[in-house]
Amino acid sequence: MDSGSIITQVSKEEVNTPLQEKGAQNPSPSKKPRNRSIFQSLFCCLCHDNSEPIPVNNNAPLLVEENGSVPKATVKYLLPEIKPQDSSKICVVIDLDETLVHSSFKVYVLKRPHVDEFLRRMGELFECVLFTASLAKYADPVADLLDKWGAFRARLFRESCVFHRGNYVKDLSRLGRDLTRIIIVDNSPASYVFHPDNAVPVASWFDNMADTELLDLLPFFERLSKVDDVYTVLKQHRTSS
Repeated sequence: MDSGSIITQVSKEEVNTPLQEKGAQNPSPSKKPRNRSIFQSLFCCLCHDNSEPIPVNNNAPLLVEENGSVPKATVKYLLPEIKPQDSSKICVVIDLDETLVHSSFKVYVLKRPHVDEFLRRMGELFECVLFTASLAKYADPVADLLDKWGAFRARLFRESCVFHRGNYVKDLSRLGRDLTRIIIVDNSPASYVFHPDNAVPVASWFDNMADTELLDLLPFFERLSKVDDVYTVLKQHRTSS
């Protein structure tokens, strides 16, 4: 194994287990280890999300329009307003586990071959967003180490997914971008089941250091970055694949 492909390495005692991102139910929390470390935060992904729901003020008056209709609640999108330098760019949503890296149950997070070149170029061509079903406590530190060029304009984690039929689904309609200008790069079809026509599927990657898929996709993304509507090109890509 090429040591340059390992993002970080820890002893087995410091690792509980990496998150099974593509799984369904949250596993039960493990016992708290005696010694906390940065790697515990990196790999310990077994905790439930116990965030409290937003309280509702039942005493607030109901605002009614002049025509008597009740206005719909303002939609809060997952992404912030697009930055001026990205205003003409297509939004590309990129998965983490088994797409860019593989998190071992042993001692390391392994980078997929050519991931550095892939992220650098994608960050130049697109408005890139990391969207993972992993918990932020694991995925955020990995992204810090992985993204040396600031390719990711935003990062979305498990709480931004929709839990649907046992899977964490990435609902692209909630991003706040035109769906005709959104692409999702992911190894799991369940992740983009709501918007399969926006997907560029990639094979799941674990440890094959001869893999060239990310490198091979770059010419296709170069061409895709210049179109106004992604659907026609993606349909042709799926047909020819």
